[in-house]
Amino acid sequence: GGNRLLDEISVRLDNGPRTVILGPNGAGKSLTLRICHGLLAPTKGSVHWYHRGSGDSISRHQAMVFQRPVLLRRSVAANVEYALRLHGLARAPRKSTVESALDVVGLRPLRDRPARVLSTGEQQRLALARAWALRPEVLFLDEPTANLDPSATRAVEEIIDVFHRAGTKIVMTTHDLGQARRMADEVLFFHRGRLVESSPADSFFARPCTPEAAAFIEGELLW
Repeated sequence: GGNRLLDEISVRLDNGPRTVILGPNGAGKSLTLRICHGLLAPTKGSVHWYHRGSGDSISRHQAMVFQRPVLLRRSVAANVEYALRLHGLARAPRKSTVESALDVVGLRPLRDRPARVLSTGEQQRLALARAWALRPEVLFLDEPTANLDPSATRAVEEIIDVFHRAGTKIVMTTHDLGQARRMADEVLFFHRGRLVESSPADSFFARPCTPEAAAFIEGELLW
């Protein structure tokens, strides 16, 4: 509609630290993830991946999990297997990879259950298993616990921590400041489509550099 949704964002995401993107609704957090993941093309500017080619070669090294998981009308195991088949993995190693991914998220006992009858928390864990089975170098997470109760949220956070310790770069959006304090190594703070602040998590929460970030941490509404 003629509105500029993202404006003059320049940031480098390095391997290692868990990056959490914070900001009020409409700040551009989810849109930024979708552009980085390649689901949307920016109308201006570009996304560069170091030490990689372009196009399909990039997509093979990343994965994304959404706030509401998109599950296929098939079993838990078949949901994971389908992603591996799309990526060209041979039939023989697919089975062991599926079992390993389901083990990591605690869903192996439910491998034959229809995916769409799982609880909300189990569905999100399945989405994480499907992403993890691809062994991505980068995993984008768009508010993965927004619809979950505290127990399910804790389970998802523990799974994400396993991925991080295994070497996958985590880039995650959240509205939950407590979660950001637990999980972030660095924070990107967005407001009105701009990257307002980028800093280590400890510094961001203790000494925010901008009035917008300080107000957000204090729970004030930003427009």
